[in-house]
Amino acid sequence: MKLQNKVAIITGATRGMGEEIAYTFAREGAKLILSGRNEERGNAVQKKIREQGGNALFVKGDITSYETNQALVQTCLDTYGTVDILVCSAGLLGLGKLTELLQETWEKTIATNLSAVYYLTSQGIPVMKKKGKGSIVIIGSIAGYKTFPAHPAYCASKGALIQLTKQIALDYGPEIRINLLNPGQVDTPLLQESTKAFPNPDTIIEETIQNIPLKRLGLPEDIAKAALFLASDDASWITGSNLVVDGGVLCNS
Repeated sequence: MKLQNKVAIITGATRGMGEEIAYTFAREGAKLILSGRNEERGNAVQKKIREQGGNALFVKGDITSYETNQALVQTCLDTYGTVDILVCSAGLLGLGKLTELLQETWEKTIATNLSAVYYLTSQGIPVMKKKGKGSIVIIGSIAGYKTFPAHPAYCASKGALIQLTKQIALDYGPEIRINLLNPGQVDTPLLQESTKAFPNPDTIIEETIQNIPLKRLGLPEDIAKAALFLASDDASWITGSNLVVDGGVLCNS
């Protein structure tokens, strides 16, 4: 197993890509601290992993809070004694054209997609540095490279992650590896929510599929497998990279 006896913290682990990453990492032997705001869904993910013989603990919290991220790392240390892997998977769309976007929506989107990454990595990196090894995977988006209707906060936050990833890789190697994983349109609740921003919400997904060279939406499993690769020692000479997993969407950009 690729993550045997590794300890990972996964944010956004209660649905979509984060949930699938949790299942994949558990099957590969990782011990998990799972983070999310929905206690019912979080407990369900924890239960499923344990029923399948895995080791996981759900910790409810809002990752836009610095204190929540402190508590996540401390709980991980108290429970498993170390931190080997961080996966920042929580995301928020914050839909609305710039002049129509509420300040609260802008701030919450930036806090979820960008600031929360700073909060968790700043807490986890010192632990990893001390032990001499660690891997970080940030879930970004092709929205860091291209725009979508009424997605200004989302695109801005995802674009910033590209530079943040490179900066952390530069400042904290050789002990820490950090990589950004940029999904395209993946069949998740977040994708369904994003259709509201388009003038043709009822047909946009089918039209999108026709514009994807591989002619299908991504699956959460597609992203989970890529995250596993980046987190594991299979990617031991990869850091500061931006891996695009989009079925070829950016070929048209």
